[in-house]
Amino acid sequence: MPERRGTVQVYTGDGKGKTTAALGLALRAVGHGLSVYMLQFMKGSSNYGELTSAAKIQGFVIEQSGRDEFVDKKNPAQVDIDLAAQGLEKARAAVVSGDYDMVILDEVNVALDFGLIRIEDVLSLIETRPPHVELVLTGRSAHPDIVRVADLVSEVLNIKHHYDAGVEAREGIEF
Repeated sequence: MPERRGTVQVYTGDGKGKTTAALGLALRAVGHGLSVYMLQFMKGSSNYGELTSAAKIQGFVIEQSGRDEFVDKKNPAQVDIDLAAQGLEKARAAVVSGDYDMVILDEVNVALDFGLIRIEDVLSLIETRPPHVELVLTGRSAHPDIVRVADLVSEVLNIKHHYDAGVEAREGIEF
């Protein structure tokens, strides 16, 4: 059987559903016997439902590289920069390991936008991707260079959001 060709997919925009789309891809992939690694940048809470679910699904690994606090975009703490750098190295190792068919860099676009990691480092990771690895990058404000090198870019628009009506984030729905 010929080797599968992977692509670089980007899910960006101000609307809700970018991480959810990536999780849907992961679920589909493991359903067909593929192995998936997801690195969540800027997330450090154990209260995300996908962490519990992934732990029950063979072939699906999720790791976080962030704190359970919001990052100050104008003045990020050194710990947030360090965690993002560690996350990028974990992601790079997963991409080249040969252990995963799909690698998801959740919120990597936001980590770039906040200056936690450098565009050159993310582009280098993309360039080192073996041809069979599907690479998925999520988060609002995708860098133009990421958009340029991607094979697929989907923008999730915010037409209407229940937050605007006062509905808070709900366990099992938003996290």
